[in-house]
Amino acid sequence: MTELFDFIKHLVNPESILHYGGMALLFIVIFAENGVFFGFFLPGDSLLFTAGLLCATGIIHDPVEVVLSVICLASVLGYSFGYYFGHKTGKALLNRPDSLFFKKKHIEVARSYYNRYGGKTLIIGRFLPIVRTFAPILAGIINMNLKRFMLINIVGAILWPLVVVNAGYFLGIILPNAKDYLSYVIVLMVIVTAIPIVNAYKNKKKVRTPANKG
Repeated sequence: MTELFDFIKHLVNPESILHYGGMALLFIVIFAENGVFFGFFLPGDSLLFTAGLLCATGIIHDPVEVVLSVICLASVLGYSFGYYFGHKTGKALLNRPDSLFFKKKHIEVARSYYNRYGGKTLIIGRFLPIVRTFAPILAGIINMNLKRFMLINIVGAILWPLVVVNAGYFLGIILPNAKDYLSYVIVLMVIVTAIPIVNAYKNKKKVRTPANKG
């Protein structure tokens, strides 16, 4: 049990993923976090930012272009898998009881973004935890046009790492000792990216409360 806990602890730590698993584990984590419903707890933005920072400081020896390419490919394939999974198992997934790795409220939060932004959710959602995982699944459930989905999928898969990885990379160039404060930066990123999700949950509760009273 302790070994399993240690494995999970390393799996959600961006530095551990890159240190022990390299590009292969980076690909797997990004793929899972971008469309496998139980991958929502994996690091996304913090992993990309850390990868960029470690590239700039020379800890990752692969060129930043390689890192960007790996993340883009994993993102496109992850979203594609999520779409296929949602399209094939949508009804069963919505009828699935809540568990540790699946909660219907995650899909409802993604749906609230679709109601507000439409297909743009597939791009906006790249920068938001949980929405990033469930947006492609919901696209499959609602049978979004596949060509349109793939176009937006590719655009988002390019923009997301370009923004987040390069943010970490340029910080590492400007402040070579930034790695010493990486844990603080990651905590700040988690808080900032979590704010829209927390607000979405609150809004869903506000909408439900009057309905329940009626």
